[in-house]
Amino acid sequence: MKQVNREIEANIQVTREIESQIGNCSETESALSVKEAELTKSFLASQFEINGLISVTADSRNSLKLLEDEICRLRNEHSELITRLTEKREGFVKMCFGFQREIEDSEFRNLLLEREFLDNEVRMLEEKNLDVKNSILAYMEDEMMNLLSD
Repeated sequence: MKQVNREIEANIQVTREIESQIGNCSETESALSVKEAELTKSFLASQFEINGLISVTADSRNSLKLLEDEICRLRNEHSELITRLTEKREGFVKMCFGFQREIEDSEFRNLLLEREFLDNEVRMLEEKNLDVKNSILAYMEDEMMNLLSD
């Protein structure tokens, strides 16, 4: 009977050790379940962030494409504008040269020459008028000096 008791004791001891290991395993399992939940949460958050970044990347690419198209359109428009301005400038220069030739060959040139002549005459008359005025002033000053000295 002692042997049976010893065997029962040994079995109880083994059972206790098994129960202790089961408890440890349960704690480990709980800790691992918490860790799994945290990792799942982190994974889902990462997936959500990745999906958001993929969406932002796609929107950015679309926006970039639109901006590139707009820049291309503006460059073409600028080039066309420069071409039109150059053509208009060349046309204006041609018109100016034609106008100059017409002036040189027309009566307008004679009128300009006559005006220049008359402007010179007016200037000379103004100079003579100033000379006369200065002479009169000098004469009056001399006369005043004479009167004052008498």
